[in-house]
Amino acid sequence: MGAMEWSGGLAERPGRGRRVLVVGGGIAGLGAAQRLRAHPAFSQLRVLEATARAGGRIRSERGFGGVLELGAHWIHGPSRGNPVFELAAEHRLLREKDLSEENQRMETGGHVGLPSVTYASSGVSVSRELVVETASLFHSLIDQAREFVRGAAAPAPSVGEYVRGALRALAAGWTDREDARRLRLALMHNFLNVECCVSGTHSMDLVALAPFGEYTVLPGLDCTFPGGYQGLTNHIMASLPEDMIIFNKPVKTIHWNGSFQEAASPGETFPVLVECEDGGCFPAHHVIVTVPLGFLKEHVDTFFEPPLPTEKADAIRKLGFGTNNKIFLEFEEPFWEPGCQHIQVVWEDMSPLEDVASQLQDVWFKKLIGFWVLPSFESVHVLCGFIAGLESEFMETLTDEEVLLSLTQVLRRVTGNARLPAPRSVLRSRWHSAPYTRGSYSYVAVGSTGEDIDRLARPLPEDGTEAQALWTPVLRGRCASSSCVHLRENLRLQILFAGEATHRMFYSTTHGALLSGWREADRLIALQDPQAQLPGPQL
Repeated sequence: MGAMEWSGGLAERPGRGRRVLVVGGGIAGLGAAQRLRAHPAFSQLRVLEATARAGGRIRSERGFGGVLELGAHWIHGPSRGNPVFELAAEHRLLREKDLSEENQRMETGGHVGLPSVTYASSGVSVSRELVVETASLFHSLIDQAREFVRGAAAPAPSVGEYVRGALRALAAGWTDREDARRLRLALMHNFLNVECCVSGTHSMDLVALAPFGEYTVLPGLDCTFPGGYQGLTNHIMASLPEDMIIFNKPVKTIHWNGSFQEAASPGETFPVLVECEDGGCFPAHHVIVTVPLGFLKEHVDTFFEPPLPTEKADAIRKLGFGTNNKIFLEFEEPFWEPGCQHIQVVWEDMSPLEDVASQLQDVWFKKLIGFWVLPSFESVHVLCGFIAGLESEFMETLTDEEVLLSLTQVLRRVTGNARLPAPRSVLRSRWHSAPYTRGSYSYVAVGSTGEDIDRLARPLPEDGTEAQALWTPVLRGRCASSSCVHLRENLRLQILFAGEATHRMFYSTTHGALLSGWREADRLIALQDPQAQLPGPQL
């Protein structure tokens, strides 16, 4: 292994303290670091970030004359108790209307708002009445799917199968003409694709039905950050010492249940050693792992030494992690009406009740759910399209020119205007290709349950695992000598896990990620200082 790198550079407080490493500089890692930094027991604290920037899946970039959110877009459930909303309000990062009591009391049921206009692939606008009626039906089916968490036996393995089964029974009673029936089913297909974006999955057939309702929707009408979501993580970073975060420092392996030493700390042993890709090594008492589930899935067999307990490794493999990307299109002039906020695109040859076998290169754009109109940037007009799943991942392999050409053709077709000017430029996210992310966010997949989220969140070592069988009496407090007490402290909570995929109620969200970081920081604080008054909120 390479040279020990802990000493030097970091402005540490006097005293030895507990040495803590946070792996990953997203909002979970930053939140954990900020919480620990405020406690005197954790004077030796560092964050290792694999890339050149902090924020993780919060990524705001300047583009087209304004701020574009390549990652997290909305605060979901902006109301009291949501820590992301409360911090954003505290730092004055939101608009007045988003802070209003009326906005905080809104109950959306977790459903995406209705489009301003709906275009069909035949080049016609779909009637508002039909869109509202179909959306209401679809939302009721999703609400019903959430009810099985209350104990009733789930009639299907997945949300998708349940919705299709219910829809098939309803459609049998429709008396519409064939073209009207197909349009209604095409709308349903689009709404299912919207739900794929919400859940971060390729298909709702992959999302487990029984635990679907464990995800908790907070009140409040979803809102955005006018100056960029990254303003929030920038505020957290500003509270940390400048050299606490080490950038471009990808971790190769976390060695745990060991006895590691370094020349700078004679006589002290550390149970964990973090080995980086560049050969650098950091011994520590505790490591908080906040890397995305997609990265863990790809490296589960090599990232930890000794390997993770079977139960935890299986949880990582079973939980779902998919891709949801954005495509930004810049126009010289808007083709949409003033006040338009959301353009829905519906393909009349698509139905949730039919499987159409096609090559991805021929149909990838049909997974695009539509476009959101971004607030005007001076004289620039921008649409933001959302696309999830394998089609989204295929889109990442195309050139900008290929994406621009395909979407120009789509817009000309659905608007019925063959001369619609092409967008001036395109910018898009590529979350599946990002080596330290490998997707967007997590969901509870068929074959997994909320228990797997809890298993992933559980710190190591755990009582009864083979790797620590030798130390179980010490960990359980059967030895009372001072050396045993010191050893017991050293062995506990070696590796902790945070990130959105570790929060059973709020997985896939920034508030879930932040709360998980606070949770693990509080776990360490409670170990060192059982009388500590921990700050809220504790959702």
